[in-house]
Amino acid sequence: MSDAQGPQGAPEAKGLPEIDVHEYGGKRDGVKQKMNRRLFMQLLVFRFPPGAGAPTSGGLGAAPDAIGAELVHLLRTRKIAGVVYADAMDPRSLALLTWSEDPAHFVRSVRPLFAEAPLARAELREDFGMLGRTYSTGHEPDLEFFLLRRPIENVTNEAYRWHVWYPLRRKGTFAKLEPIEQSHTLREHASLGIAYGQTELAHDVRLACHGIDAGDNEFVIGLVGKDLHPLSHLVQAMRKTRQTSEFIEKMGPFFVGYVLGASAGE
Repeated sequence: MSDAQGPQGAPEAKGLPEIDVHEYGGKRDGVKQKMNRRLFMQLLVFRFPPGAGAPTSGGLGAAPDAIGAELVHLLRTRKIAGVVYADAMDPRSLALLTWSEDPAHFVRSVRPLFAEAPLARAELREDFGMLGRTYSTGHEPDLEFFLLRRPIENVTNEAYRWHVWYPLRRKGTFAKLEPIEQSHTLREHASLGIAYGQTELAHDVRLACHGIDAGDNEFVIGLVGKDLHPLSHLVQAMRKTRQTSEFIEKMGPFFVGYVLGASAGE
């Protein structure tokens, strides 16, 4: 007698836990939303040595911003969705945020950009590389919007020119809390973010990066807004929550970017 067959003809493994990689949202028409799609987002930060760009009216010191403008044009020409930043902490650095449901996009479409002008002489700052995927909490009223459209709308909103990105890792003790205690801890943290969002002070992008982050971080957080101060104020306010004060093991490094331009892609 042949062994029992599972999905795609694979043998069923008796006694093993059932694996479910779907994202779940709140109920809609009495049915809990379920989706096996998510958005991947990647941030690359790179620096140009003095004289790396063509001279501009502002001299060689203005070259990185001129390269940034050229990169925005290239993204639009090639229909690659992305945001180009000036690095507020390094006048010779830029950053590129791109996204896709297919993570191979970063290898097939984004990676080749660094082999040609204007990025051929860029020096990647590996300590700031970030990659993550959208995820649900199980309560989202519109799961598809939350996973696939909300992050893009936040980072491409022309009114939100200041963006702060950072990774974080929780302590293992958080995973050992009872589910109800985890829920209360997360709700306190989330309520602050909602309050800043409703007052148009700050909006967030939350990504999971378990196993795909070089520093073994668990999440990548993006904060976007019209002004920089409220983004810093939100991070400060979050320090008082139980999640941050008791269960965050590591945060940062923090990338502070000012949007030079964006491409909507296709």
